[in-house]
Amino acid sequence: MAFPGLADRVADVRGKIDAAVARGGHGQRVTIVAVTKTHGADAVSAAYDVGLHDVGENKVQEALKKMAGVEVPVRWHLIGHLQRNKVKALEQFVLLHSLDSPRLADAACAFGIARGRAVDALLELNLSGEASKTGYSLSELLPEAERLVALSGIRIRGVMTMASFTATESQLHRTFVDAREARAALIGVGHPAEELSMGMSNDYEIAVEEGATMVRLGTTLFGAREK
Repeated sequence: MAFPGLADRVADVRGKIDAAVARGGHGQRVTIVAVTKTHGADAVSAAYDVGLHDVGENKVQEALKKMAGVEVPVRWHLIGHLQRNKVKALEQFVLLHSLDSPRLADAACAFGIARGRAVDALLELNLSGEASKTGYSLSELLPEAERLVALSGIRIRGVMTMASFTATESQLHRTFVDAREARAALIGVGHPAEELSMGMSNDYEIAVEEGATMVRLGTTLFGAREK
């Protein structure tokens, strides 16, 4: 097996997720999105074999190349930044986690209308205020949410966020609470926003405590990234 011990690591992660759900009291189901960036198609097959059927990729070109070498029927998620001139690639993904600007929203909407099926997407929130991160601020959220309700080519299924890698435990909780409240605001405006994509290998347990429905895990599952 290309990734020895993967089944045991997945079982360990599932146990920690179950415990975090119990601590948080939100009662949600949590999907593990296996992040296979920089790994080959063998990582996707290995994930599928141990019951992980949702796979996340950061870059469109890397993902499309990998898809050509994958025979198992996984659900592909685009979790990294998408350039507007590559929106047609969304045909290959079940969910865009990184809807980070009005211009991208408009481009994705136009594509959804053209193909006759709305694009499912999560609004990416930049809650840490870091310049290196893309996404909407909390102050931008409601006006954009109200605008997006009228766009028939895109369906806002929730929010995605990344916490700061230097955040303290209390700061992590605050970030994830803010994301949960942002999702509630989307629902209040009329979006079918049931998903909270938050939590990565270093902070997923806290994210789940605060209501995450999707966690994006790479290193925890597959080990250190290949260069």
